[in-house]
Amino acid sequence: MSSILTNELQGEDYDWEKELKAFDETKAGTKGLVDSGINILPKMFIQPFDEMVQKSSINDANLRVPVIDLAGLDNDTDRERIVQEVLHASQKWGFFHVLNHGIPMDVLDGIIEGIKMFHEQDIETKKEFYGRRKKQVEYNSNYDMRMKAAIWRDTLTVNCSYTDHLDPKLLPPICRNAILDHTNQVLKLGNTILELLSLALGLKPDCLKEMESDKGWTCVYHYYPPCPQPELALGTEKHSDSSFITVLAQNQIGGLQVLHENQWVDVHPIPDALIINIGDILQMISNDKLKSVLHRVRANRDGPRISAALFFTGLATSPKNYAPIKELISEQNPPMYREFTIGEFIANYFSRPLNEDRYHHFMIKDSEPSK
Repeated sequence: MSSILTNELQGEDYDWEKELKAFDETKAGTKGLVDSGINILPKMFIQPFDEMVQKSSINDANLRVPVIDLAGLDNDTDRERIVQEVLHASQKWGFFHVLNHGIPMDVLDGIIEGIKMFHEQDIETKKEFYGRRKKQVEYNSNYDMRMKAAIWRDTLTVNCSYTDHLDPKLLPPICRNAILDHTNQVLKLGNTILELLSLALGLKPDCLKEMESDKGWTCVYHYYPPCPQPELALGTEKHSDSSFITVLAQNQIGGLQVLHENQWVDVHPIPDALIINIGDILQMISNDKLKSVLHRVRANRDGPRISAALFFTGLATSPKNYAPIKELISEQNPPMYREFTIGEFIANYFSRPLNEDRYHHFMIKDSEPSK
């Protein structure tokens, strides 16, 4: 069914790879297509049938991503409530909003505006940053060229997963200060979230930090321009994150969806809130007590949708071995994952298409040799 519908939409002799390559060589991204005045979606962006039939989301008011107010963290009673709310959200949803997170709104407004200015600046200036996982700071569209269909999104990436040192001179001048302010603030908030998650797991507050979960990070600054036929496209295909945790800021253009109980649920933007989600590495070292869930972004006719996602990845160059935390293992709850390094995990993650489950490669039952 999938190939039949795709062929009908694209034509039997359609050369997808040739069109994607030609698009990539323009270095203008999806923003360049919009600027050219297109009103019909290019064929390479048309999603396969199995994705298109799952476009609808749930409007049930009872199915909402949890919202956690961090006000009162210094009060023992409020702190215990917050820890329990974090645990529940991380187990049931893998996603939650946080309010009163401590990051000034001018910093968040600044990064949204900075991303917008970067992607909407002169194309020749923007092209200087174009690349494919070769530089610490780079811009591209559709970084994974192996997907079933192209995605309707452009991205500026700052990669500090191989070194936690960032040279500010490498950042685009148009948004340099906004990026520095944003990352500095989010890294501080991330330590607070990691402490709450440690407590939620019944561990000492600095457990996850001692595991160097805050030592490497990557931030992606996404720009989703208005799409002429959003019912046929995706802004980001379904995936889970290669991180301990992810901290997301976004503007008020929706589109983010979480897979919950086998149904896509809209994550509606909340003014002043940030989104936290559990990544694959934290699911693995928690021995599946916390959940890293699939999520995606729908294309929109409105826009641009803008988001900034900072992934706490750990350092890919660290020799440290990771495995399910000893305190979470028992005879009744044996370890589900083998030991791995961050470098090994990241290499495996990016060796596979984005929409594949990457952490299953590290499950003990899957990694044992057959007899």
